[in-house]
Amino acid sequence: MAVAVVGTGFIGPVHVEALRRLNIEVKGILGSSPEKSERSAKSLGLEVGYKSYKDIMKDRDINVVHITSPNRHHLEQASDALNAGKHVVCEKPLAMTTKETTELVKFSQREPELIAAVNYNVRFYPVVLHAREMIKSGKLGEIYSVSGCYVQDWLLFDTDYNWRVEAKDGGKLRAVGDIGTHWMDLTGFVTGLKVKRLVADLATFIKQRKKPRGSVATFTGKFSSGPKKYDLVNVNTEDWGAVLFNYDNGARGVMNVSQTSAGRKNFLNFEICGSKGSVAWNSEHPNELWLGYRDKPNEVLIKDPSLMDANVLPYTNYPGGHAEGFPDTFKQLYRAIYGYLEAGDFSKPKPFPTFADGHDEVLLCEKILESHKGKKWVDI
Repeated sequence: MAVAVVGTGFIGPVHVEALRRLNIEVKGILGSSPEKSERSAKSLGLEVGYKSYKDIMKDRDINVVHITSPNRHHLEQASDALNAGKHVVCEKPLAMTTKETTELVKFSQREPELIAAVNYNVRFYPVVLHAREMIKSGKLGEIYSVSGCYVQDWLLFDTDYNWRVEAKDGGKLRAVGDIGTHWMDLTGFVTGLKVKRLVADLATFIKQRKKPRGSVATFTGKFSSGPKKYDLVNVNTEDWGAVLFNYDNGARGVMNVSQTSAGRKNFLNFEICGSKGSVAWNSEHPNELWLGYRDKPNEVLIKDPSLMDANVLPYTNYPGGHAEGFPDTFKQLYRAIYGYLEAGDFSKPKPFPTFADGHDEVLLCEKILESHKGKKWVDI
């Protein structure tokens, strides 16, 4: 079993690290140029810096391809890998449009013995998994409301630039497509609810940005005072968004996303309220789960395997008082994927996000854009 990773920016090396922690061999990596591939392979201690994607497809040692390239490449790269008989783990969003994701879902259904996963790693915080088990077992009763946000500040200034800013590379939605999809996938996973209707409002505050004449990796712009040489580019993707949801059980929801919220580095939270109690969690305190009650004192559950649901135990590795965070979610997601692959029974339910899940989030993105443009509620 050997893996190739596509993408040398922020998230590609995160995949490499997580796979190595599970003793899964990562043979090589592909960047946007042979020079970047070679440089990244050397810095990560990998055997191969691939010169092209075709080289990965021809490499018989490679069983699994992890795709962390810009969104516009996902359709072609995922299709080619599945066509070559290789398993795929693709970063979110799965593709640029539902036309593309529908094609990928159909492709994966024709190849049921190939893994077709989407990298929604946030599902795998241990206390998030515990919250899900609480809801499944009825401890919160009937779910009434779901609220929360995903907010960052790494695109606050007009000197902040990344390929996601331009629709041709990242898609028509940026804040919603990049981080909002995480929130929507996470809350849907935890509650088991499906969105039936929504209404959205989006805003672009920084309508022109200074695009450096050279490459910029995700988040690295915060280390400089701005590019010395740049081109002004018009921005037509959103910095901010708010969405109201109606769910299939009659519950209501609200999500706020922003990449221009000063001081919020990578803050995701949810609060889920039911007829018997509530739970709340946020990514800046990822080992704590707040439990709210009407008729007794509220509680805070600190991540501790001895206190958590038995179904969570395979995805937590350290005892109470020993924190598990962002890198660990990748490890646990890949534990689920590669454990399923090793077991070899592809008829069993998949314990990881699939291309079908990725399609659902892109569909919600398109409905959010439709709602914003039409200033109306839309059905899913």
